[in-house]
Amino acid sequence: MSAEQPGELPGELRKVARVILLDPDDRVLLLHGFEPAGPERTWWFTPGGGVEAGESREEAALREVQEETGLVGVELGPLLWTRLCSFPFDGRRWNQDEWYFLARTTRTETSLDGLTSLEQRSVAGLRWWTSAELSAARETVYPTRLAELLRTLLDEGPPAAPVVLAPEIV
Repeated sequence: MSAEQPGELPGELRKVARVILLDPDDRVLLLHGFEPAGPERTWWFTPGGGVEAGESREEAALREVQEETGLVGVELGPLLWTRLCSFPFDGRRWNQDEWYFLARTTRTETSLDGLTSLEQRSVAGLRWWTSAELSAARETVYPTRLAELLRTLLDEGPPAAPVVLAPEIV
């Protein structure tokens, strides 16, 4: 992309795989995060993280789910959405190219035992959300349109081609 194209972020983009993880009741799993230096600022977000060297986005998605939730045997589905985002966190700016995959699990018991040291300092817990709970939430959730996107996904199924979401710059 050229510097004039809308949605481009400055600097190198971190490749990220995120997961819309649904249980048998179509609840979505979200992690509760906070800024390590300012724990009063909180938000909810989907499991996922950076792609490691030699790893595909699909492999990264499954690895991140296992590390962040303790869930194994997750069935990875299609790529749903992509987005560019940029946000301050832990003293630096993160510029990311995020891909959101659909995944399903039959297990709902989770564990935070596999979190990295940074995640241990910035994740307060996780919970399963129904679509109605997510729509009624007054807390910050990323991506910010997740309630609407989830409702469309549950009503219509996965899109025929990945949807490009508007960039989010915080």
